[in-house]
Amino acid sequence: MTTGRYALTGARIFDGDNWHDRAALVVNEGMVEGVIAADFPTDMKRVALPGGMLVPGFIDLQVNGGGGALLNASPTVDGIRTICGAFRQFGTTACLPTLITDTPEVMDRAVEAGMDAAEAKVPGFLGLHLEGPHLSIARKGAHDPALIRPFSDNDLQRLIHARSGLRCLLTTVAAETVGPEEIAAIAAAGVVVSVGHTDASYAMVAEAAAAGATMVTHLFNAQSQLGNREPGVVGAALDLGGMSAGIIADGIHVHPATLGAAVRGKRGPGHVFLVTDAMSVTGTEMESFTLTGRTVYRRDGALRLADGTLAGADLTMIAAIAFMHRSIGIELDEALRMAAFYPAEAMGIADHYGHLHRGARADMVLLTDDLDVRSTWIGGEELFSA
Repeated sequence: MTTGRYALTGARIFDGDNWHDRAALVVNEGMVEGVIAADFPTDMKRVALPGGMLVPGFIDLQVNGGGGALLNASPTVDGIRTICGAFRQFGTTACLPTLITDTPEVMDRAVEAGMDAAEAKVPGFLGLHLEGPHLSIARKGAHDPALIRPFSDNDLQRLIHARSGLRCLLTTVAAETVGPEEIAAIAAAGVVVSVGHTDASYAMVAEAAAAGATMVTHLFNAQSQLGNREPGVVGAALDLGGMSAGIIADGIHVHPATLGAAVRGKRGPGHVFLVTDAMSVTGTEMESFTLTGRTVYRRDGALRLADGTLAGADLTMIAAIAFMHRSIGIELDEALRMAAFYPAEAMGIADHYGHLHRGARADMVLLTDDLDVRSTWIGGEELFSA
């Protein structure tokens, strides 16, 4: 972490709420001290930026892999370090490496690696997302049905143990597989519960939300759809104000018109936020990889199993922001909030993450006017520069 006190000047600043021109962002011991006038009279160290926009670092709550590493295949501290490091060039300053449905042994190894990574303070590591294995086989997506299993008390104890060593722990469950009492117990342990890979009805999701579920995983994908007489998971996600929902904004997983309608129609205070659902190929030239024993192919901007099933996404956060802004017509400041403040809010960490107000972590991204990532800071330290 960069020590001392310094000011970043020369860029337009977005603090998460407002834009500031002719201003400077003051960083002190890795934390944001505030935004002040650029011509401030002081002997404080100044760091001149070459124009562009200084914005809050992006937070990705669903990232399966990157830089050649996949958490399922490399449930180690080194694997986590590789995954977190792969996305700095795309503006991600905090993420939840995500383990999709696997054996209990692999899950245990991933949890222990996550706890070790937290202790080692791996830059960009926020915690873990355990996506499965308690899902609906009817909505399995690319998850191996042979590895999907019922929820048990041992699984609850696993989650309680994991949460004890992780600041953030998110788990995706199917509302018809994990009932309200079980969801309440998981939430009581401080684990954020998301409903996903589920064929549940609106009523079942509402019961899950009342029990403590606060999120829906990759909205529209691998879940019951919005219908005229049965709103399904999608309808529940949009209608229940206490729930937030991640969405994959690549134009492949969700039609642009559907995506735009969902963002504009979401009832608050919850929001739709951006996730990448990225795999190991991100940041590499890899054309395929193996996921729980099956080959996934990278073609035409998508990742698919041999039968055509989507298996994660070939996406970065900055690409998702650009898509929301340019293709969907969302204002840039709102697209940036979808990548930073809203995921922080959904995880309950918006006091120090997702914005550049006083007291926030100095996790920042310098963007060009064309939305290219030029520099990335984590905890006030510049860890990527183009």
